Amino acid sequence: MDNEIELISDGDGLTLIGNETDIERFLVSEGLSPKGRKPKRLKSVFGTGAAVAQAGSDISANSSLWLKLTKESAQRVKELGLMESKTPGISHAMIGKPGSIEKWLQVEKGAGSFLTNPARLSGAAGIMAQLAMQQTMDEITDYLAKIDEKVDDVLRAQKDAVLSRMIGVDFMIEEVMTIREQVGRVSEITWSKVQALPTTIADTQVYALRQLDALAEKMESKTKIGDLATTAKEVESKAREWLAVLARCFQLQDAIGVVELERVLDATPHELDQHRLGLRAARQNRLNLISRSTERLVARMNAAAGMANAKVLLHPTQSPAVVQSSNHVVTGVRDFHGLLGIESGSQSSETRRWVEAATEARDKALETGAKGVEAARNLGNETIDKANSVKGKLSRGIAERARRRRQDEEERGEAE
Repeated sequence: MDNEIELISDGDGLTLIGNETDIERFLVSEGLSPKGRKPKRLKSVFGTGAAVAQAGSDISANSSLWLKLTKESAQRVKELGLMESKTPGISHAMIGKPGSIEKWLQVEKGAGSFLTNPARLSGAAGIMAQLAMQQTMDEITDYLAKIDEKVDDVLRAQKDAVLSRMIGVDFMIEEVMTIREQVGRVSEITWSKVQALPTTIADTQVYALRQLDALAEKMESKTKIGDLATTAKEVESKAREWLAVLARCFQLQDAIGVVELERVLDATPHELDQHRLGLRAARQNRLNLISRSTERLVARMNAAAGMANAKVLLHPTQSPAVVQSSNHVVTGVRDFHGLLGIESGSQSSETRRWVEAATEARDKALETGAKGVEAARNLGNETIDKANSVKGKLSRGIAERARRRRQDEEERGEAE
């Protein structure tokens, strides 16, 4: 079997080991070529250090690539039929394309270089976890630049002492990441610089989540459109800031995770699998916590927009302002969820634009008005008919009385 490629997946990413040309052909043929960031060459990311030493030379070769899986590409990889390995959470396959046959086939003959050595597969899994976190860190950097939020400025504006310490945490983690890149490992001395920092990051995350909860409660307490418009505008600005702080917290927590795995690989490699899975579970818990608070805010903004839509004719200026602010907040949350890979039950605002609401309300009003006019017309016609009937009866009565009076007068004249 020619053109053999080894595949390793942890559900978040896919590592491919083989000839570079074969890998590129495979990615194209299977529709796995990423449209965004290019696959990472593992040698350029981990040229030295404990990770490569444990994973072996194959993982650091020029022909080793890693790519982050999207929802669609993860499904495609699942269809390839990778088999679960003895390393928790890791699936593996050897594939090849014999001769002129277009379809890639599973290679039955070989166990694969990594399956023959569980320690090497464990090391590869550790590297893949680091790569996934580093990819998210890069994406968060792009996100913060895109929304143009200066997190340090937001933190400096707060009086809370924990938030002020976050700026120092940022500097320290960057220093440790730089040392790691230069040395190729995380020594005990290097690790001691950051091992107490997660507490400060967690405190800041909780503070930011409470601020989002407070914004949701503030929106919930308003019932008048004027108050809603003022509050919605404030929430629009503040929510954006606190989402940026949460993104920065998540980025720094992932950086700590990368350093942790490097330290475990260097000091206690036999604990790598358990530590990797523990970090993954803790990361998911953070995502769940963030999801609950942000979804609550989305629900309150949508409710406010619905209320504004219903009263758009009475408040033609303030109602659209509420809906606009609501849509901005919900879109911001949606983008934030996409950044962190949170699957939201409310991916976008269910509110309608105020013009659509106004048109609908106008149409209803016109329909109701038309019915009222028709009813009035019918009532008027009925009244006129009744009046005409009364008028007819009255006229006939008058005429009859006049006829009788003339007849009486004539009879009296004849008698005289």
